[in-house]
Amino acid sequence: MDHNVDLPQAASAAPSEGMVTLTHVLYGMHGFSALMGLLGTAFIVTAFLTGWPSIIAVIVNYVKRGDARGTWLDSHFGWQLRTFWWTVLWVVIAVILIVTVIGVVVAWPLLIIAGIWVLYRIIRGWIALANAQPMPTA
Repeated sequence: MDHNVDLPQAASAAPSEGMVTLTHVLYGMHGFSALMGLLGTAFIVTAFLTGWPSIIAVIVNYVKRGDARGTWLDSHFGWQLRTFWWTVLWVVIAVILIVTVIGVVVAWPLLIIAGIWVLYRIIRGWIALANAQPMPTA
């Protein structure tokens, strides 16, 4: 049984230092937005989704992802994008629950758990990047 089914295939090319630096900057932008949610009055998830640094990072992720293809950095670009879009899904679900009023009791803990998950994903990804390791693709 192959235990590495969720890890990307071995990259055929080494990423440029510029792309590694860019990926650090993108984690920093996502992290800054999440940190503002932690320190400010907003939830981590709302700051992560609406903070300009994070929105700019997502745009850059899409624009530069082709440059990361064929390297282990591609897994980091995918990791960041999946983190963003899964967070969007959880926030939409929470908003729907809040609108129903009855679901408010579930929505607030959902937002808090999603915020912790966002922080975990940013920290885990950034540590792996610092160690030149790919991220799981699933």
